[in-house]
Amino acid sequence: MLRLTDIQLPLDHAEQDLKLAILKRLTVKETDLIAFTVFKRSYDARKKNAIVLIYTVDVEVRDDEALLFQLKTVQGQSKVGKTPDTSYHFVTHAKDVTHPRPVVVGFGPCGLFAALILAQMGFKPIVLERGKEVRERTKDTWDLWRKRQLHSESNVQFGEGGAGTFSDGKLYSQVKDPKHYGRKVLTEFVLAGAPEEIMYVSKPHIGTFRLVKMIEEMRANIIALGGEIRFSQKVTDFDIQNGELRGLTVNEHEKIETDHVVLAIGHSARDTFELIHAKGIYIEAKPFSIGFRIEHPQSIIDKARFGPNAGNKILGAADYKLVHHTSNNRSVYSFCMCPGGTVVAATSEEGRVVTNGMSQYSRNERNANSAIVVGITPEDYPGHPLAGVALQRQLERTAFEVGGGTYNAPGQLIGDFLANRASINLGSVTPSYKPGITLCNLADTLPAFAIAAIREAIPQFDKQIKGFALSDGILTGVETRTSSPICIRRKDENLQSINTIGLYPAGEGAGYAGGILSAAIDGIKVAEALALSIHKKYFT
Repeated sequence: MLRLTDIQLPLDHAEQDLKLAILKRLTVKETDLIAFTVFKRSYDARKKNAIVLIYTVDVEVRDDEALLFQLKTVQGQSKVGKTPDTSYHFVTHAKDVTHPRPVVVGFGPCGLFAALILAQMGFKPIVLERGKEVRERTKDTWDLWRKRQLHSESNVQFGEGGAGTFSDGKLYSQVKDPKHYGRKVLTEFVLAGAPEEIMYVSKPHIGTFRLVKMIEEMRANIIALGGEIRFSQKVTDFDIQNGELRGLTVNEHEKIETDHVVLAIGHSARDTFELIHAKGIYIEAKPFSIGFRIEHPQSIIDKARFGPNAGNKILGAADYKLVHHTSNNRSVYSFCMCPGGTVVAATSEEGRVVTNGMSQYSRNERNANSAIVVGITPEDYPGHPLAGVALQRQLERTAFEVGGGTYNAPGQLIGDFLANRASINLGSVTPSYKPGITLCNLADTLPAFAIAAIREAIPQFDKQIKGFALSDGILTGVETRTSSPICIRRKDENLQSINTIGLYPAGEGAGYAGGILSAAIDGIKVAEALALSIHKKYFT
């Protein structure tokens, strides 16, 4: 097959236009074209009045080798080549020998795919998830949003599916992926019930409700392959002897013997971070970001991005990606933008307030929201590998107190924030955060340098997205869990902890991913490394 790239067509093109463009690019007759499939579809919206769709297609034609030679060698075409092999290839398979079963700690996107790949290779992993299965977890999460009742082990952060379950379900990433692991992730999601369009749209997403059903399907698949999923199973100790992992303790009394563990605990397992540090497993502080959630009417974002094409079904609800380098040498940027979504309560600890963003597949809620955050580094919280955790807790405690101590979040109108005055009344934008917000001056909730940086950035963002500095828009605090505040360092050659043999730090919690897709990809990488280690140790 041949792959054609950069086929550009108008947004409103007719269905047959893509086939005609393929024939023109290949300079062949229709009778020579056997079939074609869309590999990727994106758009260029820089000219709002003339938005262009951009296709990458895989084409099956008669005598493709001769045609490729003609196109590249004779005609000099650079936008045609052989279709690469993007299928997944297992690195090994388990043999019928006795060895300790590998354990996966955490069942978010990273742990889910680590367990799935291990199960598909025949290694029958044991999965330990401190939270509940996804439907019970959803009920517990709603208790906080509706009743102000937090379940500390079953919430937005902890439970089957991880933090990504209560998000926009974004499935794109900027990580390098030469082995096409991302394609494996998308393929498994489609098999579990995701819409097939995620295989080709440029910014695929699923949404919370669809993710719930898919996760259940994937769990059933792992179990059918011999895996075991244990919920409400919190790792409370590691058995490490002479720098080698020998086993785990669960819920303070049950011991599991194993010498291969995937540690996919997510970015909010602070008590496990403390345990890891106490056991001597090497960790270090890493940069993360702090800020607020910002909300605008989705119609403003659609108009700013798409002009007269706002509302087009193919384009859907508009998103944005913004960054500004401030005069105080900070970077302010948008993060986890949720078109047509809601701001959600995302704490996992009593007496703290944390925000996140979520949207459904339809993305049809009234408001757009995004985190607007400031990058910080260990220079801002020096002295201890867990100092970033302490800073997060401090800011989240302050947000809880400023919000009134009821899990309300502190909030402020954008205009008042820019003018440094407390908000008293809401304007035309209704905040979506549940259980509710308490109007205040958000200057009291973040360090002064962060407030100054965000105040400088918002008017600059307004130059790119007209209406971004809307005075009635809403800021809700605080956003502190953009990524893990630590890195559990691992070796490049085998992905094991640099000082604990048999331990495989993985995903967001270990500092090696950011988002559903990159975490899932890292889970695959680590599963492969672990499987090869078992193969070498027990099969050769």
